[in-house]
Amino acid sequence: MLAPKKTKYRKTQRGRMKRKATSGNRVIFGDYGLQALEPGWITSNQIEAARIVISKNLKKGGKVWIRIFPHKSITKKPAETRMGGGKGDVDKYVAVVRPGTIMFEVTGLKEDQAMEVLKQASYKLPIKTRFVVKQGG
Repeated sequence: MLAPKKTKYRKTQRGRMKRKATSGNRVIFGDYGLQALEPGWITSNQIEAARIVISKNLKKGGKVWIRIFPHKSITKKPAETRMGGGKGDVDKYVAVVRPGTIMFEVTGLKEDQAMEVLKQASYKLPIKTRFVVKQGG
């Protein structure tokens, strides 16, 4: 699973996911990408599950880039704990994804194959996505 090596401030606040993504919203490295259509938190487990599906379907023909990383820590208090006593311990790490963010990119495949591979990966993610093709240039 992906997680930050070091964190200066271990417990982060929840924050808000207003507006569309202004960076990371274009296909840069590969030829095809999987773009988020709604805001959400993608856990490190979900990123790993999607990566496994993509890499199994790529075989030796292509290459994959993961464009998101789970930097945000999510805390959770133990079950049946009374109120108070401070913030809970870090439970998992998530990547904050805004609408328009490119999450995965692939190259080395035909368009219909890439579409099928990224469609399979999208089933592992909790948000709506779409298949995008790199713009000329």
